[in-house]
Amino acid sequence: MQNNMIKLGVIGLGNIAQQHIQNIQSGEVTHCKITALCSRNKSDLADKLGAQHFSCYQALIDSTEVDAVLIATPTMSHFEIAQYALQKGVHVMLEKPIGLSSYEGEKLIASAKPQTRFAVMLNQRTDPAYRKIKHIIDAGRLGEITRTHWTMTNWFRPEVYFQVSDWRATWKGEGGGALLNQCIHNLDIFQWVCGLPKQITAFCEFGKYHNIEVEDEVSAYFKYANNATGIFVASTGEAPGVNRFDIIGDKGSLHFDGGQLIQKINSHSTREYCQSTHDMFGMPEVTVTDITPNEQVNQHAIIMNNFVQSILFDEALMTPATEGLASLDIANAMLLSSWQHQAVELPLDRTRYQAELHKKVGASTLRQKADIEANIDMAKSYR
Repeated sequence: MQNNMIKLGVIGLGNIAQQHIQNIQSGEVTHCKITALCSRNKSDLADKLGAQHFSCYQALIDSTEVDAVLIATPTMSHFEIAQYALQKGVHVMLEKPIGLSSYEGEKLIASAKPQTRFAVMLNQRTDPAYRKIKHIIDAGRLGEITRTHWTMTNWFRPEVYFQVSDWRATWKGEGGGALLNQCIHNLDIFQWVCGLPKQITAFCEFGKYHNIEVEDEVSAYFKYANNATGIFVASTGEAPGVNRFDIIGDKGSLHFDGGQLIQKINSHSTREYCQSTHDMFGMPEVTVTDITPNEQVNQHAIIMNNFVQSILFDEALMTPATEGLASLDIANAMLLSSWQHQAVELPLDRTRYQAELHKKVGASTLRQKADIEANIDMAKSYR
């Protein structure tokens, strides 16, 4: 590293990698220069960036061209590439999810050397609405959480989304569908704000809306240690979909509909009022406030800037790789519950899940990509 600048290699040049490259080239990510690219086929991009092109990720990592790598390849290769980089002492920013399973993620984290920065792209944690929700919960403004409910069916994907890929929505290539691809961000926010449940019972529908082998609709029931309950509903087959997140506490509630954030604060504790009032149909008075943030942020750039600052100036990572395990535990538990038709306890038995996933992967194959010229607008992919 020279002149407070890290040399970054980008491995994988698909849609999300292009977004990161644009952020760096536009200056929204600073102290970072792209010096190497890795893809199966060389493009003009390497010459435009003044970067060296590699067709082999090992050669890129072994070169003197990079201090850190951004891994934006299909999920099935995350473990292999990240482990190689970590064992070589190269800093890693890994696109979500951290692997096909939390078992893989745990092994990856163990591969990292003490001074190597290893982060995962949990960019939704920088969303102003989610940050405000977490601040309110952590400050105790709602009191003890009693119920949670997130309906996230705003991830509609048409058939072409899967047809133009050989790995998406296959057990072998992605390890899952709606949970591992689209909703992993929502599950991360869910547990980041509300904590991990102690038990999950889930009902997954596999290939209900698409010609795929993995889940494209999920309904799950959570039980928490304090007797709170939760519901999570997800789908990639509904249009129009819903993004509705409700958090109910003893002193009030929060309601987020994907655009507006409403806070409701009770005049009294619900529990205390319930036990003390003589009014048969009474209810605590409530103050309703629209607390929707009006700021716009570049989520991916924030996480990448933090990664760079951590390498250069020892800034604490906002999304260290360890933070990528909890959402995968939840997703894995939902799938395991559906496969075995029973509730799954958390902490997850990751070895047990891995054994079941291994069976699915063994019976899975990558699909033949359709020869279709798909229209791609990444701005429409974010929810």
